[in-house]
Amino acid sequence: MCGIIGYAGKHGAKDILLDGLKRLEYRGYDSAGVALFEGNELRTIRAVGTLDALVRKVGPLDLKGTVGIGHTRWATHGGITEDNAHPHRSSDGKISLVHNGVVENFAAIRTFLLSQGYQFSSETDSEVLANLIAYHYQRDGKSRGKNRFLESVRRALLHVQGTYGIAALCLERPQEMVGARNSSPLVLGIGDGECYLSSDAGGFAARTKDVVFLSDGELVWTNGAEFSLTNLGQERLVAKRQELNWDPIAGERNGYSHFMLKEIFEQPQALENAMRGRFSSDGSTAHFGGLAMTPRELRQVERIVLCACGTAYYACLTAEYFIETMARIPVEVEYASEFRYRNAPMDRHTLVLVVSQSGETLDTLEAMREARRKGFRVLAITNGIGSSIAREADGGIYQHAGPEIGVAATKSFTSQLCILAMLALYLGRLRDMSFDEGVQIVEVLKAIPAQAMEVLLQNEAILHIAERHSRCRDMLFLGRQALFPIALEGALKLKEVSYVHAEGHAAAEMKHGPIALITPDCPAFFLACDDFILGKTVSNIHEIRARGGTIIAVVTRGSNIPNEIVDDPIWIPRAHAVAKPILATIPLQLFACHMGILRGCDVDKPRNLAKSVTVE
Repeated sequence: MCGIIGYAGKHGAKDILLDGLKRLEYRGYDSAGVALFEGNELRTIRAVGTLDALVRKVGPLDLKGTVGIGHTRWATHGGITEDNAHPHRSSDGKISLVHNGVVENFAAIRTFLLSQGYQFSSETDSEVLANLIAYHYQRDGKSRGKNRFLESVRRALLHVQGTYGIAALCLERPQEMVGARNSSPLVLGIGDGECYLSSDAGGFAARTKDVVFLSDGELVWTNGAEFSLTNLGQERLVAKRQELNWDPIAGERNGYSHFMLKEIFEQPQALENAMRGRFSSDGSTAHFGGLAMTPRELRQVERIVLCACGTAYYACLTAEYFIETMARIPVEVEYASEFRYRNAPMDRHTLVLVVSQSGETLDTLEAMREARRKGFRVLAITNGIGSSIAREADGGIYQHAGPEIGVAATKSFTSQLCILAMLALYLGRLRDMSFDEGVQIVEVLKAIPAQAMEVLLQNEAILHIAERHSRCRDMLFLGRQALFPIALEGALKLKEVSYVHAEGHAAAEMKHGPIALITPDCPAFFLACDDFILGKTVSNIHEIRARGGTIIAVVTRGSNIPNEIVDDPIWIPRAHAVAKPILATIPLQLFACHMGILRGCDVDKPRNLAKSVTVE
């Protein structure tokens, strides 16, 4: 969640910090703040609300300091107030700190520090870290020599239970910055005589491509000109430097009114990227270079457990249909947050697959770690290159969807669906799927980007449908088979970005309770694409119309659905069952986006949400 940026170098820190926070604002926008050295003073400026409020306070100030830290907050402990905004300062004024994560034992630490004379001005768990570092900095400080600040941070973190990504400054060490991580991302950027810290490489990607992804239990010290990497055990570590593959233009709106809308329209390219170079030369199957499992090992898999959260969970629910149909392997889908605390029986032929756009989703990361602790092979699908999940999984597949700035997942979701369909094809070809059927599925997948472009051409028509329903307060989304999870995703998108109450259901389940909600003011959004049970779906539509309900429907072009039973049709191309969930998703995204904009919502930064969920 929260966004962290830090800079130590030779240029003015103010503009660098504000630019970094702008690029990280999707991680949290309850409040924001910066702390930077100005002469012998450590200045702290904070503001409640979006980053614009901070910019109005900081912008006019003539601050020339070259070392500083910044933070944009998604509130966990404590309300949305300036006192609770970061950076936090120790009560003796010596330590300033920004923090992403949750300190689970903060109450006990706070009680101890109060007994030592330290004071608190916020309700946050983060402030205890600033005071705890100050306590260790003061205690026996002279005996620690030039590494006094770094050692104080290390000693403080030995007492912390929970998660953290931090960047810290010390008043008496004005050229130094220290960072550390545990289950909350932190990346070091290395420039020419300068270093950056960020919870997301996007915070500084426009300035340097030379990065080090910190692992859990690692600390970094820098004065800008140089850096060192150690762990909590004081071991000196060799930094694994990587070149970041990041297009700064991808972080701009490029003429679109909102990132969400831009990223919806980027889906044809994202789908192309997901498939590029991943089909066999004979065109009968998919192949992946990073699975780290041989075909023989994959043939021995007798059960697959998929773990994810939020939108990625719905991608996994769809994949259950793909994999069981094409590969005939039993699949179970688990919320990662529940899986990690269950003791579900799994035999030795079970494969665990985790899915996370960011690769930093804490519940998914911990579910993966739990499965690996029990000896299971874990593969991952993620868009986060260098992320914790990518580094800790036994093998996996990168989405290559490009940066997704909008908080609500769009192109990352359809990219996940595409890759999961390709994986189902690959597993199917290892088993009973014929060569001819494999060729057919490959051709179906290759056609999806062009078909997605066709769907996007209906943007104006979908906008008009949204205008007709923009005042509704409730909506139902209904689908069957592989389109049922897409109905769940459609309801989630509408809730996220327009704050309309929405529910997703299997269409046939309407008559078992939800049909009681039907009124003329509660539209029903059907995914009524041609399939072998289309007639059943049409019957469900009739049941709602008979009770005065309004029908919006995603319908296959040329469908036999009677025009008179659908008030607002949205057409998608006739397509194979594998392609329909991807194509049917796009109208739901556009509808939600337009509904949010029409209702005056910030669809890029929905209230109470953040892009990367790195806390429980």
